[in-house]
Amino acid sequence: MRRDLAFGGAARPVVGKGVSSVACLAFVVLLALAFWAGAVWLGQLLIHLSSGGF
Repeated sequence: MRRDLAFGGAARPVVGKGVSSVACLAFVVLLALAFWAGAVWLGQLLIHLSSGGF
């Protein structure tokens, strides 16, 4: 059974496929950089603490 939408047209406004794809990729790159920066910081902290220093 088919259901018609209450509002005509698209469910969300179309921004442009190229713009949204670039924004999504930039967000993923930003998340990856934040993850690896945190991993490096945590690794350095663990190495520093295991050597006996504070």
